[in-house]
Amino acid sequence: MADGKDPIATAITTKDAFSGENPQIHGSPDVANNAGYVENDEEAIADIVDSSKKGFFAYFLTREFYIIIVLGQVLALCITGTNTFSGLLARIGTSIPAFQTFFTYVLLNLVYTTYTIYRVGFKGWFQIVVKDGWKYLILAFFDVEGNYFVVLAYRYTTILSAQLINYWAIVVVVVLSFVFLHVRYDWAQKLGVLTCVAGMGILLASDHITGANGGDVSSRNQLKGDLFALVGATCYGLSNVAEEYLVSKRPLYEVVGQLAFYGMIINGVQAAIFDRNSFHTATWNGKVGGYLVGFTLLLFIFYTGAPILFRLASAAFFNISLLTGNFWGVIIGIRVFGLRVHWMYPIAFVLIMVGHFVYYLGRKVLGEARKPWLGRNQEKGVSGVGTARRKIEAIAPSLVNPV
Repeated sequence: MADGKDPIATAITTKDAFSGENPQIHGSPDVANNAGYVENDEEAIADIVDSSKKGFFAYFLTREFYIIIVLGQVLALCITGTNTFSGLLARIGTSIPAFQTFFTYVLLNLVYTTYTIYRVGFKGWFQIVVKDGWKYLILAFFDVEGNYFVVLAYRYTTILSAQLINYWAIVVVVVLSFVFLHVRYDWAQKLGVLTCVAGMGILLASDHITGANGGDVSSRNQLKGDLFALVGATCYGLSNVAEEYLVSKRPLYEVVGQLAFYGMIINGVQAAIFDRNSFHTATWNGKVGGYLVGFTLLLFIFYTGAPILFRLASAAFFNISLLTGNFWGVIIGIRVFGLRVHWMYPIAFVLIMVGHFVYYLGRKVLGEARKPWLGRNQEKGVSGVGTARRKIEAIAPSLVNPV
């Protein structure tokens, strides 16, 4: 700041002034102006935290920005890895879309539901099921169906075509967030999304020019596979928005544990109904077992990291982060599927990454971690890893934890 004052310290001083603890400076216009307050407006403490760094590139000076960039690419690589394993399984005649993800839900359930019971006790866990179980049931349903249709798409289409799901999922997420979560996107965010989508368009154009599609399928089957991928993308968009909302209000271990609990049940029933014939006719050998283990472990990492990114950023940024998965997919496909890299691919990758930076131009310190549905000081949200409330609590705990 130009006057050399610490804005955080000023915020605390101003809080005391407006609470009447220091009547000598109560209502002082100088203090109010320095802190960014108006008189009797204690609720603006989050604004003080936001403005602790000034400038158009303020968010780029925070540690959180680089965490979300790296985490986004880790998740993109995880999804690319699971797509690769799905393609490999389909190649050797093992297409079990429901059963394939069942092991992931089992592993997540063993880890996160067990930890939830450890934290709150079995009685507390049962109360969560009774009170909020319906919310997690809806989340799990869309998540299971998203996984099911995406994996099913590999039976009829190719790895590059199936990766188109990321594009439609962005549209679904942006619309749902705008309508139901009252998220308002500024010009930089819109431009960032459009830049990333343009990069995606270059990838698709290069695929069309080279004919690189990861395999040979009939046009009829590919259309069916693309439609399945589209349904999967819609389900993913719905589950992403729902998970961002839930993980901002409840502990991470509870959300993932409940998602896994209901997901395991829904997925198990679906596998028993739809995958029975595929299970018997599928190829079973050590190679298939290795692919399933790799698929399960990568998806477990993905489900663990995604909620953190939802807290630090948003469902929209989460999905544009996954767009780079198409680039990573081709890099892996060079070795695994014999794909070729067109000269447009590096350009597309750079353009998508530039979109990540454009997306956060002009953002303040809290970035997208400050959710509009949690109140001005995030008092309606949970205090946990990646949440804006945790930062605000460190400055003025009484505002978000009133006595």
